Amino acid sequence: MNKHALYHKSDSLYAFALDNSTVEIRLRAARGDLSKVTLLYGKKHEFCMKRKSMPMTLTASDELYDYYAVRLTLADKRLAYMFRLTDGNGEDCYFSEDGATKTYDFANAYYNFFQLAYVNPNDVMKPVEWLGKAVVYQIFPDRFCRGEPPEGETSVEPNKSYINLEWGGKPTPKSFAGGNLWGIAQKLDYLCDLGINTLYMTPIFTSRSNHKYDISDYYNVDPHFGGNNAFRYLMNECKKRGMRVVLDAVFNHCSEDLEQFKDVCEKGKRSKYHDWFVVKGDKPTKKPLNYEVFSECDYMPKWNTANPEVQEYLCAVGEHWINEYGIDGWRLDVSDEVSHEFWRKFRQRIKALGDDKVLIGENWHDSRSYLRGDQFDSIMNYAFTKAMLDFYVDGALDAQGLCDRLNGLILRNITQVNGMMLNLLDCHDTHRFYTMCGCDERKLLCAIATMLFMPGATMIYYGTEIPLEGGYDPDSRRCFIWGEHEFTAKVKELLKYKKLSALGGCDVKFLCENGVFIAERSADGKTARLFVNNTDCARSVRNVTVEPYGYIIEYK
Repeated sequence: MNKHALYHKSDSLYAFALDNSTVEIRLRAARGDLSKVTLLYGKKHEFCMKRKSMPMTLTASDELYDYYAVRLTLADKRLAYMFRLTDGNGEDCYFSEDGATKTYDFANAYYNFFQLAYVNPNDVMKPVEWLGKAVVYQIFPDRFCRGEPPEGETSVEPNKSYINLEWGGKPTPKSFAGGNLWGIAQKLDYLCDLGINTLYMTPIFTSRSNHKYDISDYYNVDPHFGGNNAFRYLMNECKKRGMRVVLDAVFNHCSEDLEQFKDVCEKGKRSKYHDWFVVKGDKPTKKPLNYEVFSECDYMPKWNTANPEVQEYLCAVGEHWINEYGIDGWRLDVSDEVSHEFWRKFRQRIKALGDDKVLIGENWHDSRSYLRGDQFDSIMNYAFTKAMLDFYVDGALDAQGLCDRLNGLILRNITQVNGMMLNLLDCHDTHRFYTMCGCDERKLLCAIATMLFMPGATMIYYGTEIPLEGGYDPDSRRCFIWGEHEFTAKVKELLKYKKLSALGGCDVKFLCENGVFIAERSADGKTARLFVNNTDCARSVRNVTVEPYGYIIEYK
């Protein structure tokens, strides 16, 4: 038995509460090493004398490890437990806080059993139920659709002189195409018909850029997009259709045009806002740059989110757009560079307005320290994006490799978080997936199907359904080309599967048979099963034949 591979930790990804009376326990072992894992468990204060046993199930494997799991419904909120392990030769050992031992002293187990000391309801992460069923459509507003206010509505949009890009032309970093919120509102029926039930828009607030990530006024929608009235109209139209709306919160940095930062530039340390930013000296200077910024952008000064006044200012912004306009939550830009303390406070303030208000971090990497129920609900799942590129684009993964990779991603987080992840193939910050896979519509459809079978939300970047090409930013932000597109119907048919109850839960099983990637999701006694063949020859598995670069979905 490979004792070095064994791992478990209480009150972690390996032991957590799903609700007030249900817990999930996981154990890691070397791949193929164990033939049987048994959980020994009982009430915390009775375990030494009385305990029960339950077999654990091999639920997933990655390249190196097997993962066993079990779910328990507790009669008592205080749980003590340990493991009995059986290897391939039929030899047993026990696994406790003291590690793997041939024998175990149950009379003194209170010294070294694992425990969940008490399941406190306020420590249990509450899932945002709608997010797991969401089909999210990400829009870069300047490039989606130009529109005019309907009769009776007014717009604060200035004259069109700011528009310097012919619709459909190749964008540059300084391009303005003239898309606005009126245009988005006019296309809501199109989006609903496509299968979209949630909008996520990149920033809409006052800014001098086309992307609006350098915000100069957090309380007003940019005039280019139609102003606050256009947003209120859009929200009302979304509510009529049962659509949810998530906005982009840029709380890592702002614009140098923000009044508070301009005050610091004018007054230096005499400004009451000096400590709202990270300035090394009296006044901000660009040469040499003496203040913290986003990336290398000297026009985007970084907020000092350790400052209580900044925390209050930004929390109030987050509350305002929920209270005044009824948005459903926030996507949090550059969230991993903002202080944990701020995000804990922000979560408390936002969740006080409704447990169904969602917080999604823009974290590109393993983010378990943010996903413990005290900060974010989930993150944008860029690790899934990379797996899709490695499988469908680069060939770095075969079907078995994809199984291993996706199992590893699922095991990064607790079950509730998996059910809320924002899964994506591409976005405004990446190359278009369609371009990356050589404009192969078959591969794009297979990738969308795979995304549908991942627990959590499915995100479609605007234009994927036509399909729109594009390289890296700004080329990934091309204008949507309106008209009839044959490919759209194929995407629409795929997105219908998201309505299946089996694709709205948190659990999934990934398998590989005969070189075919298989994903299984079950609920209500039925199973949805995806078969993907990412090779150039037909393959048969489980009485189905999958064509080259094709997929089949079964629901039984």
